[in-house]
Amino acid sequence: MNRIPIAVLSLMLAFLAVSHGLAQQHGIDHHKATEEKDQIPSSYSGIETRRVKALSGEQIADLMAGRGMGLALAAELNFYPGPSHVLELRNALDLTDEQASRTKALLDQMKAETIPLGRRIIEKESELDRLFSERKITSVHLVDMTKAIADVQGELRAAHLRYHLDMAELLTPEQIGRYSQLRGYSGQAD
Repeated sequence: MNRIPIAVLSLMLAFLAVSHGLAQQHGIDHHKATEEKDQIPSSYSGIETRRVKALSGEQIADLMAGRGMGLALAAELNFYPGPSHVLELRNALDLTDEQASRTKALLDQMKAETIPLGRRIIEKESELDRLFSERKITSVHLVDMTKAIADVQGELRAAHLRYHLDMAELLTPEQIGRYSQLRGYSGQAD
């Protein structure tokens, strides 16, 4: 009778155990891969826990502080400076004391107008979010709420753009050109 040495037998058993384990793992991995293949992760994944689903924390902070959030790009990128950035560049633009004072007044007026508008947007987005989360939204609510939000967003954008217009009237063409250069914009103001 042929006897298999214990060392060889142990090696064969270990090989079988590893092979079986790998086969089982492959089955698990194959099942997991099939399951994952059927999933299509959303770019929204993770933001479902936001306080206001449609607004990031940064957007809420910007709305509460009256910051422009890119709402005035049509003005900014066509050589109509914004009061906040003009004040940041006060020395480089060689603003007169009167220009600096009037720019500060424009910025204060802008914030006094835009902060309440930002709060209204947050309130209206919160209400829309609440109606959806409580499953109380109706087609009528949907139309009314989205129109109300769009109206306030339009008011906010118009306010930011208007202060860029006011700012351009306060600066000289040379200061506007310098502003655009300092902000890294190409082209020239007309």
